[in-house]
Amino acid sequence: MRHTISVLVANRFGVLTRIAGLFSGRGYNIDTLNVGPTHDEKVSRMTIVVKGDDKVLDQVTRQLNKLVDVIAVQDFREGEYIDRQLILVKVRSTERSRAELMQICDIFRAKIVNVEPADLTIEITGDEGKVEKFLYLMRAFGILDISRTGKIALPR
Repeated sequence: MRHTISVLVANRFGVLTRIAGLFSGRGYNIDTLNVGPTHDEKVSRMTIVVKGDDKVLDQVTRQLNKLVDVIAVQDFREGEYIDRQLILVKVRSTERSRAELMQICDIFRAKIVNVEPADLTIEITGDEGKVEKFLYLMRAFGILDISRTGKIALPR
């Protein structure tokens, strides 16, 4: 099962290393990790996506709460949160395919951020379902490169 965990932490040196070490020490591979400051510059929000069973993840959550620089931990359940991710995708493009690519971008509200003779770079923001559907359609054109932020999330 995939879990999305939000961790509010003190914005200090070494906090990320300690938290990542806690996950790796339990044998969890972090699927995505996103860290950024909150409205309070002394506090950062970490959004961590991991796969694992509920029992072990509950144990990890309890151990996270014991770390000195951890302010709050929340294991989001489906429907309890709003999430987004940002993706830049470079797609092969020809004169023939460019109009179709632009039409798909319009449907998904994606932005073309760079145009080269043989490719387009597209920015798309959305939840995981929207982004994955868009990438599925882009595969037909030939994906040349991808950069993803990973999931960010807030409670509803």
